[in-house]
Amino acid sequence: MRIAYVTETYPPELNGVSLTVERTVRFLRARGHNVELIRPRQPGEAALDANDELRTAGWPIPVYREMRFGVSRIAPLVRRFRATAPELVHLATPGPLSWAALAAARALGIATTSDFRTNFHQYSRYYGLGALATPVLGVLRRFHNLTQQTFVPTRASARELRAFGFHNLTTIGRGVDAERFAPAHRSAELRRQWHAESAPVLLMVGRVAPEKNVELGLRAFERARRARPGLRMVVVGDGPALGRMRAAYPDVHFAGVQRGAALAAHYASADLFLFPSLTDTFGNVVLEALASALPVVSFAVAAAAEHVDDGRSGRLVAAGDDAAYIAAVTSLTARGVSFDPMRAAAVAAAKRASWPEVLARFESRLEDTLHARETPAPRVALA
Repeated sequence: MRIAYVTETYPPELNGVSLTVERTVRFLRARGHNVELIRPRQPGEAALDANDELRTAGWPIPVYREMRFGVSRIAPLVRRFRATAPELVHLATPGPLSWAALAAARALGIATTSDFRTNFHQYSRYYGLGALATPVLGVLRRFHNLTQQTFVPTRASARELRAFGFHNLTTIGRGVDAERFAPAHRSAELRRQWHAESAPVLLMVGRVAPEKNVELGLRAFERARRARPGLRMVVVGDGPALGRMRAAYPDVHFAGVQRGAALAAHYASADLFLFPSLTDTFGNVVLEALASALPVVSFAVAAAAEHVDDGRSGRLVAAGDDAAYIAAVTSLTARGVSFDPMRAAAVAAAKRASWPEVLARFESRLEDTLHARETPAPRVALA
């Protein structure tokens, strides 16, 4: 297939979407598909207009200053698609660049597919913009319904979006690299730095921002520490709430952004993973934690609802029940509770989420979409 792959986020930006997009593009190219990547250029990057990659102008996202959205007029993309002749345009994110690419593809009659990756309509509530939630949802619905197929990460996401009027949804899932994230990367040196040679360590990984509900995880740690004073809490990530959280929780170790082997070691060196988010459509960090042998405490949403077995590889509580979430963390960290049975179950759960299988399913659905466009409707004989 000749595919134009359009995304607003890509490494060196560090987030679940950018890393998944990079992995997907590598997979499709390795499979022999001709993939042209279209994305905004990052600060310090040179402009690029080549057959396999176009870097457009980009601007910081107001509430995500470390991330950017792409900017392009429709006409230049029409000219590019005429020159590169993609058979399918895939839109990984719903920003201005993807809207322009969608318009260009529709003008030329090119098949389009899209990913629903981020609950932007829910994010607005965490930034004092709750009145925008319904209009934002309407924009997202229009964007995705203009494409032939929209890929979603979980069955729960598909059910919710169908109820909101989204059409042509296909559940693809996400995978995890079980070699990169594994219990073998546990580091005694890291635990010494955390003053946790014998005490359990709780871990959160992700953007330190209101929409990630980080403060609930920290409140759960504080409550659990009353019963077990030796507990330690580590937070990996950066974000707009980091300064406020550091000031409010001085006993928490804020490790900042970690990448590669250092990130894997942080996962493997902890004992329990807290995922208090209610806005993630998936949450790659849940699978990374499970692969690292960490039981997960989460609301029964997103990746946790599909990959965490309540009572075996972690604890799931009803969405939005903060008291139950705090109680689950407190019970798991009580003296005498062993993580060992849950650690084994966590690794087993992660191994069932294979990236090759997920990406092969995505490739197959792209081919199905293209085939459906190419196959004429059967003629119906008139009586």
